[in-house]
Amino acid sequence: MASANVARIFGAKGYNSTVITACAASNQAIGEASEAIRRGVVDIVLTGGTEASISELGLSGFCILKALSTRNEEPDKASRPFDAGRDGFVPAEGSAILILESLEHALDRGATILAEVAGFGTSCDAFHAVQPDETGEGAARAIRWALADAETPPETIDYINAHGTSTQLNDAIETMAIKTVFGERAYKVPISSTKSMVGHALGGAGALEAVACVKSILDGVIHPTVNQERPDPSCDLDYVPNVARQQRVDVVLSNSFGFGGQNTCTVFRRYAE
Repeated sequence: MASANVARIFGAKGYNSTVITACAASNQAIGEASEAIRRGVVDIVLTGGTEASISELGLSGFCILKALSTRNEEPDKASRPFDAGRDGFVPAEGSAILILESLEHALDRGATILAEVAGFGTSCDAFHAVQPDETGEGAARAIRWALADAETPPETIDYINAHGTSTQLNDAIETMAIKTVFGERAYKVPISSTKSMVGHALGGAGALEAVACVKSILDGVIHPTVNQERPDPSCDLDYVPNVARQQRVDVVLSNSFGFGGQNTCTVFRRYAE
């Protein structure tokens, strides 16, 4: 009903879909929208994600799963991806919507082109209802497929926007997956988690992070992972701790991994006329 209601309001009678792959949903929605454009089904798509899930029932479920941070005495420090003291994610609500269109359509209407969706990959762990595959193989597969789709090797990635939820399992396994794909390059590419500052907006998270990726390309700024205080031996990469970094960014990988073992990765690239 979400996309159906939007379509009704705007009279959009073409391709329509709602992606419901948990925390990977809005990243996957962006990838699926780009695929629809590639197939020639549409010229322009409204895509992204939204989440308004904070409720007693929802929070109770996450508490039972022991997925939430209990750092209630320091709420500003509760979300701490990749830090040794991380103890769960901080739930959030939010939305971000992008307009994707074919290059020809954008040029014809004189649009200001902000960036290009260069590649998209999605996979499933087929492992556990809520825990990620402990080997990181499923996440690594999605990263590889996104890079292959973008026809860009790992060494060309200037920045990785991590899923980075601040849970023990996710952050360590995402780090493992990045190492698997990037090898020694993993220690040189900057990585940061938007969730460290805005919390985890679940189905809306990937779209919020897509905006952060595009802004990194436009502004030459990589936002930090805040609350990085104690190193974790299992998370030993460059997570841009606490302070934003000025750096030219041309190609970005954005990771989103959801319950059910859903893995989605999108590559954003600077638009070159």
